[in-house]
Amino acid sequence: MPLEAGDPAPDFSATTDAGSALSLADLRNQRVMLYFYPRADTPG
Repeated sequence: MPLEAGDPAPDFSATTDAGSALSLADLRNQRVMLYFYPRADTPG
């Protein structure tokens, strides 16, 4: 089911640029902005 504007983001984990793991749950009760962009040097 797609998310709508204002919906809470589902929990996920990612690797930071420093190489450590970070999950959205680690940032609970903080304001977070998620920004996704196409991979560098790809069309689109």
